[in-house]
This record gives sequence, structure tokens and C-alpha cells, in this order.
Amino acid sequence: MLGLLRLAFRNVLRHQSRTLLVALVAAYVVVATLVYLGLMDAYADSVRRAHARYIWAPVVVAKAAWFSDPSPEHGLDRPGLKAKIEGGLGRPVAERLLFSALLSSPYKNEGLEVLGVDPRAEPRLSEVPKKVAEGRWLEKSGEVVLGERLARRLDVRLGERIVVSTAQLAGPKALGLKVVGLLRARVSNVDRYGVYLTLKDARRLTGLPTATYLAVDAPLGEEPRVAREVQRLLPPGYAAKEVWELVGPIKTDVELGIAFARVFGWLLALLSALAVTTTLYVSVLERTRELGVIEALGMTPGRLAMLVTLEGALAAALGWGLGLVLGYAILYYAHTHNVLGPLFALSGEVWPEAGLFEVVYTPVRAVYALQASSVLVTAALFALLFPARRVMRTDPASALRWEA
Repeated sequence: MLGLLRLAFRNVLRHQSRTLLVALVAAYVVVATLVYLGLMDAYADSVRRAHARYIWAPVVVAKAAWFSDPSPEHGLDRPGLKAKIEGGLGRPVAERLLFSALLSSPYKNEGLEVLGVDPRAEPRLSEVPKKVAEGRWLEKSGEVVLGERLARRLDVRLGERIVVSTAQLAGPKALGLKVVGLLRARVSNVDRYGVYLTLKDARRLTGLPTATYLAVDAPLGEEPRVAREVQRLLPPGYAAKEVWELVGPIKTDVELGIAFARVFGWLLALLSALAVTTTLYVSVLERTRELGVIEALGMTPGRLAMLVTLEGALAAALGWGLGLVLGYAILYYAHTHNVLGPLFALSGEVWPEAGLFEVVYTPVRAVYALQASSVLVTAALFALLFPARRVMRTDPASALRWEA
């Protein structure tokens, strides 16, 4: 076997054009696979992060009925639930009150969902308070913070007042609130539709003395585990859902994209294997007389087929190594530079409901190399099945009379 490997290595160096072609095909497919997998994971991470830290929360606790009908009518009715979860898990928990309202400035009106929050508890779970571009975050009742683009649509500025009107449990209510902050979160939902007021004002407007849901903190990627832990602490009729369950059809879109990425990776590997196989097959035809001489000198058909297979595997391995270096270099650059941000920002303009974050970095994960390794394995298998099979059926006498 060692002798065959040496001979295969010499043939790879001797036929440089064929080796280069096989290596370039394999390298291209490996790079495309790595970049595509990184892009899809960056997309999924962006959606999860945006919804966990800007739109919803890592874990949301509410009445089961509220998830299908998010109205204050299905608000929390267990005042001690927040303390129970904080004591049981040791994680920050914040009350929030979500309701629909009409926002009115002197110039325009717009119907939106408004979020009442605890100004002091919110920074422990959400990134929104850190994204106030002008003015400041909420401090007391009578104040409101708006998304920058929403303020522009309402034609309202810092220090001016807007009226928030609603008809909930307490009947028709309205409050005049002072705009104290404008948000530039670079998350389309927040900048376009974000309306934040104090929990006290939200309770006055809706008549709900508690909140509609609890936001529970959890590390990125550990939301399902934390949700299961919270669920064990909840009374009947309550549910804890991790953020991935709250993104609606976006979840299906992301999961389909990731599934397609895996299929796409295998298709690339198959195409690369076909290219390698075709190149080797043509090479076998061109080298028919040479291979016939080698077989006539005593090499068995099986060892000759193994020689051809090793040549293909070595050339593909060269491309595999080159592709890994180039692919991970691209991923690392996109991991340290926000090159995907403008693309996601454009997607956010077209599809604001996705809540895409405009600062996106691709992950660099070792598992991508396993997918890319399928190129080499599949190419070797195809080389064994077709070109090597022809070599095994080659008759030395006929091969010596072969005219290329």
C-alpha cells in the first residue's frame, strides 16, 4: 500500500494540469460549502438575538391563552409569580405589559403595539435601553421612548408630547406623554415601531394591575433549557416559551434555510465528485496504453484500480485543504467585520417583520469542516466506482493497441 501511495503521489505531481483541475473543483466546493453554512447560521443567530434581546425576550412566561390572544384580558393573575421564578432560577425577570393603542402627534396618528416596562429592570434583559440615540431612557411616569423612524413618521421630536389612546379593561383612556428618548437599535421592528412607556402608565391606560407577560433572562442558545426549568415552576394554565417559539413563520423560514444549506452542501459535494470522476475517467482513457504497460509488468487490476483511486483522492485532498484555508479565512473576516450587516439591513427594509439585526457576524465553527470533508470522501467513492472499475476491466493486450 505504501508503494502504491508513493506511485500515486508521483503521478499527481507528474500530471499537474489534471491535478490542478481536480484540486480547484474540490477547493471551490469546500469554500462554497463553508461560506454558505456560515451565512445561514449567521442569519439564524441574527434572528434569535434580535427577538431575544430587542423584540421579545429569551423566555416569555404568560397565561397559555395569552399566546393565542395577546390581550390584557389574559394578563397575569399570580402576583407572586415573578418572585418565585427569580428565587427558583436566580435569573433576572421583568414584568411587561403589551397592548394596542393609537399614538397621536399634532400632525399624524398611527396604531401600534405599546410596551409598558419597568425602567430599572428592563436593562438587565433587553438591549433596547442601551440604544437610545437621542435623549435618555425612561425614568418616571409621564414619559415615552420611541423608535427613531416612528418619531420621524409622527413628526415628533425630543421634548414634544404625544397622546397614547386605548380601550382596554378600564374602557377608553388616554395619556399625554413627553418624548424623552429616540431609539436607533438597528433592528427594524424597534426603529420602525418601538413604543416604550413605564409599567405604571401602561397599567393606568389598560386597567390591568399586573402585566401581560414576564420576560426571563437566558444565555443565547440555552433558551429551550431555561424554558423547561421555568415551566416546572409554573401553575396550571401558564406556559413558558423560548424565543424561537415566538418568531412565528420566521422560524419556519430559518429552519428551511438551514435544511436547504445541508442539502446544498451535499449537492456541491456530489457535483465535485462528478467533476473529479469525469476528469479521472478521461485521464484513464488517455492513459490506457500506459496503464496496460503497468499491468503487463505484473501489477494486478485491483492494485491498478487502487492506484487510480489514490491519485483522485490525493488531488481532491489538496483542493480540500486549500478550500478549508480559504473558506475559514473568509468566515473569520466576516466574523470580525460587519460585512453582512448592509445585506441584512436591506432585507430588513424589504421584510421588517423578520426583525433582522443590522450588525451580523458569521460564526466560525469546526463542524463546518465535517460537511466539507464529504467532498473528499464522495470523490474517492466515485473514483472507485467508475474510473477504477474501467481500469479493472482493461485487458493489457487491448490496452497496448489503444489509440487515444
